[in-house]
Amino acid sequence: MTTNNQLLNQIACLSDYRLHAKEQLSEQAWAYIDGASADEITKYQNQAELQKIYLKTRVLSELDQSDASTILLGTTYPHPILLAPVAYQKLACADGELATVQAADAQQTPMVVSTLSSTRLEDIANQSPNAELWFQLYVQHDQEFTRSLIKQAELSGYKALVITVDTPVNGLRNREQRASFTLPNDIKAVNLQGLPALKPKPNSSTFENIMSSAPTWQTIEWLIKQTSLPVLIKGIMSAEDATIAVDIGVDGIIVSNHGGRALDTQPATIQVLPSIAKAVNGDCSIHLDGGISRGTDIVKAKALGADAILIGRPLMYALATAGAMGVAHCLRILKDELQLSMALCGYSRFRDIDASCIHQLD
Repeated sequence: MTTNNQLLNQIACLSDYRLHAKEQLSEQAWAYIDGASADEITKYQNQAELQKIYLKTRVLSELDQSDASTILLGTTYPHPILLAPVAYQKLACADGELATVQAADAQQTPMVVSTLSSTRLEDIANQSPNAELWFQLYVQHDQEFTRSLIKQAELSGYKALVITVDTPVNGLRNREQRASFTLPNDIKAVNLQGLPALKPKPNSSTFENIMSSAPTWQTIEWLIKQTSLPVLIKGIMSAEDATIAVDIGVDGIIVSNHGGRALDTQPATIQVLPSIAKAVNGDCSIHLDGGISRGTDIVKAKALGADAILIGRPLMYALATAGAMGVAHCLRILKDELQLSMALCGYSRFRDIDASCIHQLD
């Protein structure tokens, strides 16, 4: 029987975890975790566009000490990697979010916990009291219930509120349809227990009822007033929306196309990052997710305007492969690759990386 330690010795990079995870998961769970919307064009575009960017090597630089730290929301973090909010982590591992938070704590990595986590917010916090936790909010149709979610996160010691805004409805998940995916009976969105049912409006379709309660910019302004936590918006893909976000006072934005799980045929996040960074002009922190799988990807994201990145699917692949140990190992690989890439590009400090390290090919 192969032990986790033996298995981890076979894994050299994050993409190796994907191969091992597919062997561990059911067809239904794999469709949910690995799948995306419609033809999955955006999912693959995220990584493909990162691979089209070439880095410039600088030689004979002074590299006495490597410093991968970054400043987010006024706090200095030892590296620019965060764990993205991923729902229903018990699909990948019986311990789910409890395993992930242990790994996050061990690797000094902020974990963004999903509203749709399969473990209660307070239980995740209690599992690793020293872990840096942020709460990702899906705005619910009931205002008081939404407020209660935020208060529960605050009481449990979460340090930031991340509001996802790019999925007023779910994307078209054809791969899940083909696999007949449904949540197992023992996995559910435990933090939404007690949510009052949506009261339908007379003579309205289900879609119309859902959209009538979808959040707007006014909702974000209201939410900012409900919490003392820093507020970030996740799902920004245009300079126009980034400008509005800054104007209403958010503390950070996450450039994200939901990993291709929402609207298909969007551009890659790395493609829109430069215009968004220009629009923000340093007025709030900028994070990016979508396709990050190498340390070089993080250098490219920083060069084009991001202060930090988030990983989602690699987290689930590692969790399915080797639980908490797998997630910790996944993060360690990415951190090591980042520092190696920095050195080869001539940087000792992550904060010094800028667009000059992007190789402009004729």
